[in-house]
Amino acid sequence: MSRIVRIPILPLKISNAHLLIGNGGCVLIDAGLPGSAPKVERALLKNGLSFRDITAIVVTHAHVDHAGCAAELREKTRAPIIAHEADLPYYKREKQMQFCPTGWAGRLFFKTPIPHESYAAFEPDVLLHDEETFDLSPYGVTGTVTHTPGHTKGSISVELGNREAMVGDLLASGIFIGGLLRTGHAIRPPFEDDPAAVRKELLRLVGLGFERFHVGHGGPVEAHEVRRHAERLI
Repeated sequence: MSRIVRIPILPLKISNAHLLIGNGGCVLIDAGLPGSAPKVERALLKNGLSFRDITAIVVTHAHVDHAGCAAELREKTRAPIIAHEADLPYYKREKQMQFCPTGWAGRLFFKTPIPHESYAAFEPDVLLHDEETFDLSPYGVTGTVTHTPGHTKGSISVELGNREAMVGDLLASGIFIGGLLRTGHAIRPPFEDDPAAVRKELLRLVGLGFERFHVGHGGPVEAHEVRRHAERLI
């Protein structure tokens, strides 16, 4: 069973990365904003680990707060980056990311510099195609990377063997994407490309028996709350 360690990229759970620490390795879920490497290193050291213990880096989607430090962290860890081909033009910086705000928080966040911050281009070492899955067990963690589109076309999640899932930005929680209050209350993330696709993926995961969902903003969120949120999405 893997141990999940949250890495605060921004205060108040506003933006998170995660470490999956297994018996045979450590997988980083999301790379954070550019310049996040010291925060990742501090989390590793706190758990008796170093950059060399990271065996793989899973980037759930191409937004800067999830992919921004991927190139630097790959250089420091020598670990392969795993992502989905549908977001490849954004990882390679060939296209500008488009944003669909989901409400007042998204519109406010869109006006800040953060979503528009550039990051070093990179090409993932492992690219999932279409509905292809990827087994993380060779990297020391019991889990499967799956395509869960909706937040972006190339959004991916990690389904763990202990009925927990790392779903990136398929949903968020709390007051103003994290915050101090209602961190277990599911909300839409600041941006979302296709709510119908998100609804389908969240209900699929709940239907498969996943009980706890770890997210990029706020969380974690329990299955009954994920179902409530998903059923309200149109």
